[in-house]
Amino acid sequence: MIEGVADELDTLIGRLTGSLASLGSALIAFSGGVDSSLVAALAARALGDRALAVTAVSPALAAGELDGARAVARAVGVRHEVISTAELERDDYRRNDRFRCYYCKTELYDQLATLAARRGYAAVLSGANADDEGDWRPGLRAAAEHGVQHPLLAASVGKAQVRALAQRLGVPSADKPASPCLASRLPYGTAVSADVLAQVDRAELSLKERGYRELRVRHFGELGRVQLSAAELPRAAHPDERAAVLACVRAAGYQRAEIDEQPLRSGSLNLDITPVSHAR
Repeated sequence: MIEGVADELDTLIGRLTGSLASLGSALIAFSGGVDSSLVAALAARALGDRALAVTAVSPALAAGELDGARAVARAVGVRHEVISTAELERDDYRRNDRFRCYYCKTELYDQLATLAARRGYAAVLSGANADDEGDWRPGLRAAAEHGVQHPLLAASVGKAQVRALAQRLGVPSADKPASPCLASRLPYGTAVSADVLAQVDRAELSLKERGYRELRVRHFGELGRVQLSAAELPRAAHPDERAAVLACVRAAGYQRAEIDEQPLRSGSLNLDITPVSHAR
């Protein structure tokens, strides 16, 4: 790494660590993705045993994500616990309108706030970063209502800088592709159910087992549409591999399967929604 860049990252790490240390204690909403992993690593440095990373488990969590979160927590030296959330018991969440993430995060932050109060943690933290304000993120509204703090967003740290900081700190998930909840594969208006989420998960897991790293299986009723990264699309274009990919999707329970010719774009189902400002 170029010396000047390294110095800038170290300065930012020091500033973020100092800010977290001033909290005295904190509970981190921890998915194991790069954003929350960076916050957990910084909090572990700043607060030691007074930092607790908490991973929420529900049918919307993709297979393997909990094991990944546990591995990251061990690597960065943060205490880690698991809770179960019940967003599927909320009618508003199952309805799956454009505020689905608000209802999901409300369930999450209700539980984290209760846990923090019971255990005496001074703050609840999230991994939201500065780039999240340029997308549709109704979950930030739920965070504001619960007093959740976003250290990366507050410091104007965007996604590219998040990954650079994570690499500097040796966080294992520094290069991990984004892995939003399984419900994000359903178009707004398609009801969310445990069965549908499991179907999406089966299809994606089969493709991961074939070596695909960055993908989504978008759920359109009987149709499962595979989206792959630009780097991985050429592999799936080979006739034999294409047939194998489509077979994986059909084996998960879809009657029809197709591969999107356009490369994966995270959040593509939000493209018709105008972002709004969220309270921090």
